[in-house]
Amino acid sequence: NEYKSYLSKMSWPDRVGVVAFEVYLPKLYVPHEDLEEYDGASKGKYTIGLGQRGMAFCSDAEDINSMSLTVVEGLMENYDINYSDIGHLQVGTETLLDKSKSVKTVLMELFVKHGNSDIEGVDNLNACYGGTAALFNAVNWVESSAWDGRYALVVAADIAVYASGNARPTGGAGAVAMLVGPNAVLALDRGLRSTHMDHVYDFYKPDLNSEYPYVNGKLSIECFLKALDVTYGGYKDKVFKKHNHRPDMSYFDFMAFHSPFSKLVQKSFARLTFHDYQNSAESVTELDQFRGVKLEDSYFNKNLEKAFMEYSKNAYKEKTEPTLLISKNVGNMYTATLYSCIVSLFLSKNVNELVGRRVGAFSYGSGLASSMFSFTITSDVSTLRHFAQKLSYVTDLLEGREKVSPAEFEALMKQREDSNHSPNRTPAFDTNRLNPGTYYIVKVDEEYRRTYARVPAPLPTPPPPSSDEATAEGDQHDQHIISTNQSNDCTMNYCRYM
Repeated sequence: NEYKSYLSKMSWPDRVGVVAFEVYLPKLYVPHEDLEEYDGASKGKYTIGLGQRGMAFCSDAEDINSMSLTVVEGLMENYDINYSDIGHLQVGTETLLDKSKSVKTVLMELFVKHGNSDIEGVDNLNACYGGTAALFNAVNWVESSAWDGRYALVVAADIAVYASGNARPTGGAGAVAMLVGPNAVLALDRGLRSTHMDHVYDFYKPDLNSEYPYVNGKLSIECFLKALDVTYGGYKDKVFKKHNHRPDMSYFDFMAFHSPFSKLVQKSFARLTFHDYQNSAESVTELDQFRGVKLEDSYFNKNLEKAFMEYSKNAYKEKTEPTLLISKNVGNMYTATLYSCIVSLFLSKNVNELVGRRVGAFSYGSGLASSMFSFTITSDVSTLRHFAQKLSYVTDLLEGREKVSPAEFEALMKQREDSNHSPNRTPAFDTNRLNPGTYYIVKVDEEYRRTYARVPAPLPTPPPPSSDEATAEGDQHDQHIISTNQSNDCTMNYCRYM
C-alpha cells in the first residue's frame, strides 16, 4: 500500500512515445514474381505462399553504418531538429561489422561536428528484437530521473541476406529512425508490456565472417507462434490488472506484427483469433471442432490454421493488412520491420480513421526475445495530419526504386558476399544509382576502417556564371572534391559545386 501510494504521487512526462519517424529504403529491389521464374519455383510460391511482392537489397557500396547515417541525417533535416537537442541515442541491429565498435559511435560523427558529444546509449543486439529493446530503453530514459529534457533517438536498421536457396527470397533491407519524447503522436501505453524470453537455436549467426545465418525454419515458426501465445496472454493479464477487464482482439483498433513475410502475419492474426475463441462462449460450427485443441498441439495444425484464417479474414483486412505496405514491397528489415509496419498504417489510412486509436504491436527476435505492447495515437487532429503528411515521401521512395533483374541481383549479392568483410577495398557499385542524400562507403582501408560520403541533394539552379566565374568554380571544384587521403571531416562534407 505504501508503494502504491508512492507511485500515485510520482510524476512522469505525459504521453511518451514516437514524436517523428524517418524511413530509409535502398534504391534497388527485385520483384518476387521475377524471382519465382528465375529460381524455377512454382508460380505463386513467393507471391502467394510468402505473400511478398518485392525485396529490397544493398550493393557492396552500402552497409549498416551508411544506412544508419542516412536515416539519422534525414530525420534531423526533415524535422529541423537541432543536433544539441538529442540526449540519448539507441541503435537496434543484428547486422554486425565490428565485434567492439558500435554503430552508435559511427553516428556520433554527425553530432560531434555540431558540438554535441553528451549522448547516452549504445547498440542493442538480439536478432529482430533489437529495435524494440532500443525503443524501450529510450522511453525508459525519458520517463526516468536521468532525463534532461532532450529528445531520445532510436535507430532500427538491418540488411537481411541469405545464401542462395529457399531462404533467399525472405531477405530485405531498410532503416527506421524514431524521435522519442513526451506529448508524442504515438504514445506507448504505460504499464502494458508483456515479454517472453527463452534460449533456442532457431536462427543465429555464429560465423562472423559471413552475413548469412543458420536457420531452422520449422523451429523458428514454432518459436514465433509460442512467443505470440505467451505475450498475448501476458498483455491481457496486464490490462486486467490495470483496468479490471480482460480484453480480446477488439481491444486493438489496429494490430502490427514483426513480419518475416506477410503470410506469417496473417497466420499470426488468425492465431490470436483462435485464442479469443477458446476463451469465449461463442459457437461457430466450423470452429467448434478445434475448441479442445491445446496450444502446443496447434502450431502446425493446417486445418485449424486455415479455418481461423478464413474466420478472421475481414478483421485482418481491417486491422492488420494496412500495416503491410512497406514490408510486402521491401521484405524483412529485421529490427526495422515492425516499425515500418506502423509507418505503413499512416500511409494506408486517412487521419480521421487514426485519431485516438490503439495500435497493438508484437515484436519477435530469434534466439529468442519477444514483447507485445501498444500505442495510442494522439487525438489532436492537426498534429496527426502534420505527422502523416511528413511521411508521404515514403510512397515516393517505394515508387521511385530501381527494379533489377534476378540475374543482376544474384551478381550483386555475389559481389557483396566476396567483399563485405574484406579490408583495403573500394566498392565496385556505381554510386550514381543511389538516391540523393544516401550515405555510401568510399573506402575500407587496410586496417578495416571505413570512410563514408553522402550523395549530395540537388541544389536550386543558380543563374549562369560568367566565363571567368565558371573557370574559377571549376578550379574550386578540383580543390574540394572528396579524397580518401583527406581527414575524416572532409569525407562527411561535400563540395558545394558538385
